[in-house]
Amino acid sequence: MSRIALSRRALLAAGAALPLVACGGEQAAPATDALSPAELIFSILSAEGQASAGPLWQPLLDDMAAAIGVPVKPFFGSNYTILVQAMESAQTHVAWFSAKPAIEAIDRAKGEVVARIVDPEGRDSYQSTLIVKAGSGITLDDVLACGKRHDFGIGDAQSTSGTLAPMTFLFNPRSVVPADCFRTVRSANHQANAFGVASGVLDVATSNTVNTVFLKRQNPQIAAQIEEIWTSPPIPESGIVVREDLEPALKEKIRGFFLGYGQGTGTEADRQKAVLAGLNYSAFRAADDSYLDPVREMVADQKLQEARAKGDQAAATAAEADLNALRAKREVQP
Repeated sequence: MSRIALSRRALLAAGAALPLVACGGEQAAPATDALSPAELIFSILSAEGQASAGPLWQPLLDDMAAAIGVPVKPFFGSNYTILVQAMESAQTHVAWFSAKPAIEAIDRAKGEVVARIVDPEGRDSYQSTLIVKAGSGITLDDVLACGKRHDFGIGDAQSTSGTLAPMTFLFNPRSVVPADCFRTVRSANHQANAFGVASGVLDVATSNTVNTVFLKRQNPQIAAQIEEIWTSPPIPESGIVVREDLEPALKEKIRGFFLGYGQGTGTEADRQKAVLAGLNYSAFRAADDSYLDPVREMVADQKLQEARAKGDQAAATAAEADLNALRAKREVQP
């Protein structure tokens, strides 16, 4: 398949213009803000673009287009910042986001969760990991000893498992600041960091259990050169986010498509299940924005740590208030 290169102009053309409203009497009827695009643009994170992710996602996007009656085209981005910005400017309408960028899309880009991912074992969570080269002898204690002895690969700044989770669960509780701890710190996606560790360019890096599955499937020789020395508590899985201002009937078609995809029995259901298996999924589960609250707690905790480190009392007070509110909300939930 040829690589897709959507220019800004092309993406803008893909976003729907507001529909014209007929006049009634002497005054025009109020215009609706609902988006009803001629085609949907679907955001997908992929460092390698269409060549890597396209064959896995295209069958699902084709099925989605047939189910909702609107063409669906992919937009591949190398990092979450690009993808959130694309949704914010209505250049994209639907996205597969991990938890932290999903929160960014909700807060900044009129995003709304319609479903969350379920893995082949029926789990709707995954884990962040810390990886080293197999046989290197580097242990977690070695890493946490700091001393600027190791080259470290951290994730995309917006990555839930590549940056937020290791900071929240591993480094912050031990007052470890990566820039002060390691000889060098490089930010990249999971795949690049895994290759960096396997090749010896990096001594240690963040990854996640989903990336481990794909490495073993697509690059077994690389996977064999990597071992995990730390895993995080469970993190809410990725979700499907749509712009909340999509035309309501279209939004419900999208929601219904995901919740029904690969379910039931028969030849068609089996084909859809095979598509999901290629993505390392088994189903999409009903969800709304509240499923991201555990990650919002992580974000608030990270902001609190950063504010305290900078001596910014106002920011620390605000972050602590957010954190306490989220914890109180969790405590009253059944």
